Amino acid sequence: MAVSRPSARIAYADGERISLALRAGIRCVIDDQETLNKINVFPVPDGDTGTNLALTLGAVHARLSDSASESAADVLTSAADAALDGARGNSGAIMAQFLQGLADYAPGIQRLTPPLFCAAAAHGAEYAHEAMDDPRDGTILSVIRDFADELDRQDKEADLADLLEAGLARAEASLADTPNHLEVLRKAGVVDAGAQGFVDMLRGIVEFFNSGNPRQTSEWAPFVSEESFEPSAGEEIDLAHRYCTECMVTGADIDRRKLREAVSALGSSMVIAGTRSKVKLHIHVNDPDEFFQTARKFGSVSGEKADDMHKQQRSAHALSHEVAIITDSAADLPDDELERLNIHMVPVRLHFGERSYLDKISMTPDEFYEELRRNPVHPKTSQPAPGDFRRQYQFLASHYRWVVSLHVSAAASGTWQAAKSAAERTQAAGDILVFDSRNASVGQGLLCVLAAELAIAGNDGKEIFDALQSARENTHTYIILRDLKYGVRGGRVPAVVKTVADLLRLTTVLTIRQDGTVGAAGILPGRTGLVNKFARWVLRRHTGATRCRLAIGHAHCPDDAQALLAQLQTRIPGVEYSYIAEAGPALGAHAGPGGLVVTVQVMNN
Repeated sequence: MAVSRPSARIAYADGERISLALRAGIRCVIDDQETLNKINVFPVPDGDTGTNLALTLGAVHARLSDSASESAADVLTSAADAALDGARGNSGAIMAQFLQGLADYAPGIQRLTPPLFCAAAAHGAEYAHEAMDDPRDGTILSVIRDFADELDRQDKEADLADLLEAGLARAEASLADTPNHLEVLRKAGVVDAGAQGFVDMLRGIVEFFNSGNPRQTSEWAPFVSEESFEPSAGEEIDLAHRYCTECMVTGADIDRRKLREAVSALGSSMVIAGTRSKVKLHIHVNDPDEFFQTARKFGSVSGEKADDMHKQQRSAHALSHEVAIITDSAADLPDDELERLNIHMVPVRLHFGERSYLDKISMTPDEFYEELRRNPVHPKTSQPAPGDFRRQYQFLASHYRWVVSLHVSAAASGTWQAAKSAAERTQAAGDILVFDSRNASVGQGLLCVLAAELAIAGNDGKEIFDALQSARENTHTYIILRDLKYGVRGGRVPAVVKTVADLLRLTTVLTIRQDGTVGAAGILPGRTGLVNKFARWVLRRHTGATRCRLAIGHAHCPDDAQALLAQLQTRIPGVEYSYIAEAGPALGAHAGPGGLVVTVQVMNN
């Protein structure tokens, strides 16, 4: 049923009205996120524009829902600040900068009148344009500019709702014209996804002003489609840069011009949004660590993230099964297996003192072990924030019917709980199942391989989850530490154990128990010939395996890993699959250089 506009003229918008209008617009964007993902082909066809806008604007919705200011300036400032904190992707950063422009034009203003709104919109459009290193016609920037231009042409004393309707009509026409400016849109038969998101928001705002109905925001939840998702019609392309990277830079007086110049040379699709004290950076690069180190020259860096666009592109354009597999970087897997099986990975956070890194992205295992030897400060690892998981889940569950997420043992880390919390808060079409591997390193990796192979074979998420529960009981992981000092420094090995082991020249064999905890499993005499001794120790337990898989993890000792695998393959006749991987910091921080990990996964006949 059509709604009619309230008879009273809308002469201004105070803080409450702006808050309700923005939330109405945000609901429209989030409800449309799967369509936005589907039509996302520019600047890269990674199918995540809807997800990024939903995360960006969802942060704004949450902030506004918790505030009750009557000041227009306060509400716009809150919205801009929340958008900056939550900004994801190209379009999310541009939207945040548009809101920042609105807020910066209206300091101290209690009520936003039509003339003030028109001027603020022009200011927001200018901010959005300046955010881009290489602004292009046919994008969200064009639609924002045309919307602001239309407002400027209108009678500034008009009803605020009439102004917005005129601006929306122009924005819709501008959106329909985007394929005429970008060949990639024309070939795919779509409009620009970011521009569509901006128009969605305007439609929600206009609907609110026309109906006068605030709708109960506390009862609203994003719409979740039960229909199967089809990927975008856009072509898969070779990407010049692999990682979509972002971070926040905070400081007393950030020189944005110099920051832009320093960062823009590192990649493409750069967006810089924010203020002189807080800047959100977005750019596509091949070396995230170089980007983060450059940003640190201008202030304190936080909120680092780096999404693998190659993986996202494959998910959006080469979907061959219904289940996505994702894990955390505590799982040690060779890069070629990650690529072959399309396993997604959320990096663990790694800290050397006040310096933070994204495991295996902004710090490689080789770099980690070099720093471990050199740095007197022992590293610490922390689980990914729930937001890191939620961003990935939001994307994957929009492209797959199921997401199976496997994680390092909950007995050793809070990662599983963070993933579980994120899954419960994610609103998307696919179902998300979070699995505690009760393992780590290559043990966790072998479970990921099994899950990915079952997905490729056509099993659904529940079938894979059930198979993992069975396989977990038959996945046995053993570890030797050549030097216990790293375990002592990290607090995982009592100092007295090291003293006794050194005195008697013993090497302890550790195992990951069935409940996911780590404990002693045996002792190897002496400190020489450890590869042979460790191989014999493992063989005594698994020589009779008729079908099994092997994985070797090594802490910066690849030759030892090769020798260990060769001995085990020769003596265990039923090995049908094996790999070697360098152990990451989740294990290496405590094992130290020279540590070795063996996982034997006994397969059901």
